[in-house]
Amino acid sequence: MAQPKRLLALDVLRGITIAGMLLVNNPGTWSHIYAPLEHAEWEGLTPTDLVFPFFVFVMGVSMYFSLKKFNFSLNRQVFFKIVKRTVILFLIGGAVSWFAVWLRGLFNPDIDFVDRAINHLRILGVFQRLALVYFFGSMIAVTLKHRFVPWLIGLILVAYAIILAVGHGYDISADNIIARIDNAVLGENHMYSEGVFEGIIAFDPEGILSTLPCIAHVLIGLMVGKLIMTYHNNTERIAKIALLGIAMVLGGWLLQYGIPCGKKMWSSTFVLITTGMASCLLALLIYIIDVKGRNKWCRFFQSFGVNPLFCYLVGTILSIVFGTVRFGTNAAGDPVSIHSLIHDGCKAVTCSPEAASCLYAIVFVCICWLFGYILYKKKIYIKI
Repeated sequence: MAQPKRLLALDVLRGITIAGMLLVNNPGTWSHIYAPLEHAEWEGLTPTDLVFPFFVFVMGVSMYFSLKKFNFSLNRQVFFKIVKRTVILFLIGGAVSWFAVWLRGLFNPDIDFVDRAINHLRILGVFQRLALVYFFGSMIAVTLKHRFVPWLIGLILVAYAIILAVGHGYDISADNIIARIDNAVLGENHMYSEGVFEGIIAFDPEGILSTLPCIAHVLIGLMVGKLIMTYHNNTERIAKIALLGIAMVLGGWLLQYGIPCGKKMWSSTFVLITTGMASCLLALLIYIIDVKGRNKWCRFFQSFGVNPLFCYLVGTILSIVFGTVRFGTNAAGDPVSIHSLIHDGCKAVTCSPEAASCLYAIVFVCICWLFGYILYKKKIYIKI
């Protein structure tokens, strides 16, 4: 069986996750959302809870391909490459937060930019978490023999499950160890300010302690990347990846009776179930796209998949601009923004507030896609 130089399925999976992240993060209104497009409040799993962990998984797969070029050897060049990308990702996350504060202050003089940008700026977030897991995952990949990586993954997941069990990590309470560590190290003013813990204790879903199982998450992706490179026949690849995925989903599903599954705590069962599902989806995509050659349907996702972080960054910035830039007020006295104009148009052509909110999210994803499509057609690849 002929082998493609590049697995198109991996680009498509990466693109699906980016499109999904943009879709669920940008509804027309948070007051009216279809249930599958909402995160689980605490325990449980929804389709929305899959998109970010799927991207972390794909990052691990891609990490294997990238570091294999250097034979997984830690030298000056590799070390500075890892540090450089880590710093860039972390700074992008901070810059986006600063930009949001600055733009809101521009249109709302009551906002004290200096106070918000220094004393109330969220330190961690999506880009910062990606930076941390990339750094630790890459350093492990180039310093630890790969036959020991599965043991390290198991050790991390077991240790994290025990830490949460003894530290009330599965409870919504002021004693929750995840929240207590973040409050002690980061401070309440520098954490995520909304969510299920509101009024009890500040809780950051991309906090310090919950980054630990996320490292295991990216390492599982690394091992799947190794499977892809080890087995050159797509039929073997599909079988190995699907078998691993099914085993992880089954294991996570059985263990959740003692270890609750939840994204906000990024529990060990959450890691197993989501990486297992991502592995199964990757195996399915390899079969459909790279074996059967049915790839016309996935061109939309390719545009996201070849420049994933850039497209997500564009979407994040557009979301801030759409919701902040104002053009006066309407007849009811409410501010008119790009967001409200598009949402009003969606409400005019739909029959329910949920449908209008969902349609706005789809329109937003398509706007972001235009940026990715232009780069895709020009064969421009922006690596962040």
